[in-house]
Amino acid sequence: MTQWHTGNIVRIEDASPTTKRFWLEVEGLERFDFKAGQFITMDLPIGERRNQRWRSYSIASAPPSVSSVGVTLSHADTMNTIELCIVHLDDGLASGWLFNEAKIGTAIKFKGPDGTFTLPETIENELVLICTGTGVAPFRSMILEVFNQKIPHRGIHLIFGTRTAEGILYQQELEELAQKMPGFRYSVALSREVREGCHHGYVHDIYLKDYAKKRPDVTFYLCGWTKMVDEAVANLIVKMGYERGQVKYELYG
Repeated sequence: MTQWHTGNIVRIEDASPTTKRFWLEVEGLERFDFKAGQFITMDLPIGERRNQRWRSYSIASAPPSVSSVGVTLSHADTMNTIELCIVHLDDGLASGWLFNEAKIGTAIKFKGPDGTFTLPETIENELVLICTGTGVAPFRSMILEVFNQKIPHRGIHLIFGTRTAEGILYQQELEELAQKMPGFRYSVALSREVREGCHHGYVHDIYLKDYAKKRPDVTFYLCGWTKMVDEAVANLIVKMGYERGQVKYELYG
């Protein structure tokens, strides 16, 4: 049975010129449990019908069993608070309302958590997390869980793509994790700007080069807009020969 909750906005921060971070404190719960990679579905006051009002967003924060000891985060999560990372779309009713109408104290009805885009119980393969824009949200949750829980793994490679450097999300935090977290590395692709330390081009260029030799001990996770995910799936399975079971994805429209 679907369980609905009320989340009150307790904090809003700009993450980039087009992206904001929202923190929701869940009413009536001391602890809101979810798995890293899951999402919630909001019921927003932007239409009459359900398909007009409902919008799903991945949870960007770590599950409540995870402390932030060992890494400097830019917020103070509590056991019943979740973070969402949302981009403003030019024609988006939901993002328009969240950016222009929602404020500290606004109550939002939502259901969840839902979704199976999560880590395996035991991480036996190297994980390659490929995303663009706010598709980084579920991967941030996963990486923090692995780091803070000291979950054994064979390596994690985050490949993040955006247009320009001002669109890099969680940059300081991810750079710090790359220094402190054994086996974690972080690559950035900028499609419209040349910047030292970043690849000039698309995320596809990076994994096509780094994983050109087919390996059975790697699993790819993809998250972002449909065009990017579709192209990556075709590259990995058809062009590069990886098995379908080695490629997992979540679409953002």
